[in-house]
Amino acid sequence: MQQITKRSIGAVALVCAAAVGLQACSSGSSDSGSTTEGGVTTLELWTHNGGNPVELAVNKKVVDAFNASQSKYKVKLQSFPQAAYNDAVTAAAAAKKLPCVMDIDGPNVPNWAWAGYLQPLDLPSGFFDKQLPSTLGKVDNKLYSFGHYDVAMNLTARKSVLTQYGIRIPTIDKPWTGEEFDAAVGKIKAGGKYAYPLDLGTAGTGEWIPYAYSPMLQSFGGDLVNRDGYQTAKGALNGPDALKWATWFRSMITKGYAQQKSGKDSAVDFVNGKSAIMWNGSWAADTVTKKYGADVVFLPPPDFGKGPKIGGASWQWGMSSACAAKDGALEYLKFSAKPQYYVDYAKALGLIPANTDAAAQVPAYAPGGKYRIFLELSQKYAEVRPVTPAYPFISSTFQKAVSDILAGGDAQKILDKAAADIDSNIKSNGNYAY
Repeated sequence: MQQITKRSIGAVALVCAAAVGLQACSSGSSDSGSTTEGGVTTLELWTHNGGNPVELAVNKKVVDAFNASQSKYKVKLQSFPQAAYNDAVTAAAAAKKLPCVMDIDGPNVPNWAWAGYLQPLDLPSGFFDKQLPSTLGKVDNKLYSFGHYDVAMNLTARKSVLTQYGIRIPTIDKPWTGEEFDAAVGKIKAGGKYAYPLDLGTAGTGEWIPYAYSPMLQSFGGDLVNRDGYQTAKGALNGPDALKWATWFRSMITKGYAQQKSGKDSAVDFVNGKSAIMWNGSWAADTVTKKYGADVVFLPPPDFGKGPKIGGASWQWGMSSACAAKDGALEYLKFSAKPQYYVDYAKALGLIPANTDAAAQVPAYAPGGKYRIFLELSQKYAEVRPVTPAYPFISSTFQKAVSDILAGGDAQKILDKAAADIDSNIKSNGNYAY
């Protein structure tokens, strides 16, 4: 398994008018992304994997296999460094030069569809029946994208440590309640061995913040926005349940259970014995297993009242609205969705195969496999981030709110301001009507 970091959750882009008015947005629609010469249509494909040679090699493998399988279409791959990718797409849309096929960070799909960058995928009903739901980019019941993999947040601990303190080891079917979780961390803190027994990854920035912490907010009963129409954050982000979450979150710091700013790499700190329980993603599994072997346990998130929750959706593939060779792009996307390529991505990257048939072919994720729990966590508990073009703004607003809450600010005032800012953004963008 390749060592994966938080890059797997992506970096949400602020596209077009997500932060300003509708007048700032220009449509990405125009015929582009392909050329035809000598009876062969060349399709452009863009990916963010320019700085990631392992994943890029799998991208190239799929492209080469498709090109060798037929003679009507030729896919031409162009890669960009992840940090420059979203800007490149935005610039191409403004110039009406989008490629036919491109990868998209899952939470960006609604914004890119709203901005006119993407078109729905006209694929047969049931084509993705074996797919993890969190890896399908759907907007208004239309499919715009699909991904080959996902990752899963989990509580990582050691059986020996939990047993030492008489703490029940939770299961997917019987996770810790919020009270059990707090009591477990409190027992370990009282033992005196760990200055900060819980590592929440609070040194993380960017999209890590909503990915890691908004599922906890949801488990308390709050949310980033009211998902019934996505027209307001009031009540969801600043209501009583959200305040309970914020109060609890800050209490992890004031009780000395977790640091306001954790170490840069939670997995490294865990294997060095600095923490007893770590909130982290499945990308850290190899690091901790290499150190502690069978003593490591990967646990479900606590149930704070509304059920355990984790974030879902990683990078996905879609077709631009500008693609003049729609049939060719769809042929490529269907070809790339063969289970064998899910297997290739999973084996190269160590991530969860997003297709259940493929998972059965990857020993770590097959039934009984050492990382099978990550697939099961995704199947049972994954929640996609809000499916709205407003999400990039919601994400950045929540990031600021979390920072202020951790720093000890007035939680109610912080949440009230965040909700008001989000509502103002939604209103200024015409309610993000498609």
